[in-house]
Amino acid sequence: MIEYETAHLHGMHVVQAGPRLAPPLLLLHGSGAAGGLWGPVARALARRHRVVQVDLPGCGQSPPAPSYEVPAQAGKVAAMLDDLGLGPVAAVGHSSGGYVATALAEQRPDLVRSIALISTGPSLDALLPQPLFLRALLAPPFGPLLWSRRSDAMIRKGLNATAVRPVDLTDEMVAEVKAISYRAFRTILRRNTEYIAERCVPERLAALGVPLLVIFGAADPRWEPTSAHRYEAVATARTEMLDGVGHLPLLEAPEAVSELLLDFTAEDR
Repeated sequence: MIEYETAHLHGMHVVQAGPRLAPPLLLLHGSGAAGGLWGPVARALARRHRVVQVDLPGCGQSPPAPSYEVPAQAGKVAAMLDDLGLGPVAAVGHSSGGYVATALAEQRPDLVRSIALISTGPSLDALLPQPLFLRALLAPPFGPLLWSRRSDAMIRKGLNATAVRPVDLTDEMVAEVKAISYRAFRTILRRNTEYIAERCVPERLAALGVPLLVIFGAADPRWEPTSAHRYEAVATARTEMLDGVGHLPLLEAPEAVSELLLDFTAEDR
C-alpha cells in the first residue's frame, strides 16, 4: 500500500509518495489541470521512486500567485525541492508542465538529473486550431461567464476534447480543475506563450545537455504530432510516439507511459 504525505510549500500543494530513499521523481502538470491528473502513472512510478506531485500556483489546491511566469513557477519548485532536500530529480512535465521542468533545469541544473516531456509543444507554430467548445470556454466575451458556470459535465467534456481514447476522470480530478479561476488560467496560458515565443523548447534543451525523453500521442489534437521530432535536434533526446493517443497519454495510455518513464529513469541513474 502506498502512503502519501502532503504539505504546503512556497504557495504550492505538494504530495509525496514512494520509498524515502528511492531516486526522486518530480511530476509537473499542464495548464488547466493539477497534480491529481497523474493518477495511475504516479502510483506506478512510486513503486521505484520517491514521487513528488505539485499543484502549480493557482491550480488545484494551490492559491493564486503574484506571477505565473514560467521562470517564476520554476523558482518556486526549486525552493520546494531545496526544502525537501531532494535533488537531483528526474523532472517530468505534461504539456506546459514541460516548460516549468525546462525552466527549472535552466535555473538550477544541480536539481535536475533528467527531463521527460509528455505532449509538450516545442514552439508556437506547432499549435493546432482548438475545438470550438474550448475556444468558446476560454475567449471573451463569453469565456468568463461560461467559466464561472462550469458544471462537472462541462469540465469532463473539455478534457475529453483533447483526448482520443476515452479517459477515466475521477471526481477528484474534476474538482481540481474546477478550482482554477478564469483569470489565473488565462494568465498562465499567456505566460506559457511568452516563454516558448522567446526561445523554443528544443533550443533551450539542447543547451542543457541532460538526458531527455519525449512522449507524444500520434493523434494529439492540441499540438501537431510530427512536431515531436523537432526534439531530435537535442543530442540527448529519445522520442516515443503512442499510436491512437491524444493529448492526455497520462490517462489514455497510463501503462505505456509508466513503462517508458521507468525504463528511462533506470537508464539515467
